[in-house]
Amino acid sequence: MAEVTSIAMQYIDAAMVGSLGANATAAIGLVSSTTWLFGGMCVSAATGFSVQTAHLIGAGRTGEAQSLLRQALMAALFFGLLLAGAGAALSPHLPVWLGGAPEVCPDASRYFLIYACSLVFAQFRQMSGGILQCSGNMRTPSLLNMLLCALDILFNSVLIFPARTLSLGSLSLTIPGAGLGVAGAALGTALAEAVTALLMTYMLCVRSQTLRLQRGGSWKPNPPRLRTAGWLALPLALEHIILCGAQIASTGIVAPLGTVAVAANSLAVTAESFCYMPGYGLAAAATALVGQSIGARRLDLAQRFARLSVALGVAIMTVTGALMFLAAPGMFLLLTPDPAIRALGVQALRIEAFAEPLFAVSIVAAGALRGAGDTLVPSLMNLLSMWGIRITASIALAPRLGLAGVWLAMCGELCVRGILFLIRLLRGKWLKKELIQNET
Repeated sequence: MAEVTSIAMQYIDAAMVGSLGANATAAIGLVSSTTWLFGGMCVSAATGFSVQTAHLIGAGRTGEAQSLLRQALMAALFFGLLLAGAGAALSPHLPVWLGGAPEVCPDASRYFLIYACSLVFAQFRQMSGGILQCSGNMRTPSLLNMLLCALDILFNSVLIFPARTLSLGSLSLTIPGAGLGVAGAALGTALAEAVTALLMTYMLCVRSQTLRLQRGGSWKPNPPRLRTAGWLALPLALEHIILCGAQIASTGIVAPLGTVAVAANSLAVTAESFCYMPGYGLAAAATALVGQSIGARRLDLAQRFARLSVALGVAIMTVTGALMFLAAPGMFLLLTPDPAIRALGVQALRIEAFAEPLFAVSIVAAGALRGAGDTLVPSLMNLLSMWGIRITASIALAPRLGLAGVWLAMCGELCVRGILFLIRLLRGKWLKKELIQNET
């Protein structure tokens, strides 16, 4: 349900920005792949600690899990500040490097700068939410992520648009507004992120029955725990660099096709989330269930949870893919008033619908493998798939078929990636990972 709420937030956000015109949509679309990259770095750092938490709780070692939480909070602060600084330094140059049109680059740069400044809060939200999930508490982070979506819509509606008057019969209502446009979209999301991060960290550190911090605990760095977090996080960070680097390269391939193509590509990615966000919800559940099962030395249970999660993901995303194919025109009618953008976007969505079942395999299987601590091999598979197939095919097809060629390349690559992950899951070598059992 949290993922469904997230989808609704993305649709409403896109519709708000889309009402400002093609340039506003293109400005956010131009840097969206880079925002995914930085967001992926936050997820990677969080995974290094959340997977260890699942194993320790599954093994009944809650005292060590509470000690690990202190290490996680210090790492979140350090890494969040590092990412924020890097993003702020990059913001003036990024839109130009990505080939953005002159009328798009200033808004894109402002948007990314504000986004970068919120990364400290994003890191705390991801860290706290991931640890809560892997402790077995899926409800609290899900509810708070729903709140994030609601706050994002509220803040954006005030910050994007100028003050306006709404007439209801004889009554008139003045709605406040800052009129900040694209910058308002970034600032609204940043404020929602900050509020949610503070609440998520409070629920973990104060209200969690299993992990809440106790007085007298040590904040001294624990090298074995930090090394394990690094071994888990680095391959996952590499995976996000590979995936988002390929997305950035795809943006560079799409940018010469024009502002309409960039806007249609960005909105099509948003619209596709209708299909794949439920898969990420299942992946989070699979990480927690597989991690705790392995911590408890129940390898048979871990394998059953992994296969069941993948099968459920395929079933759900097959249905949502079919719905997306049929509803694509209506979806784009909500996202933009521009008929040229709508036509291109509908074409892209209907191409992508055929990849959704195998895309589900790659998403949910990755979550299950992550719960076992298997992050390196999946990262290498993503490297082969994204750069060996998607980017190569996009470069070949874009000059001939335009945006449709880029999405055809994406569809084929996702099918190959799903097959690779299915083979990895069924072979079962990931069950033999050793993560926390020999540490003190």
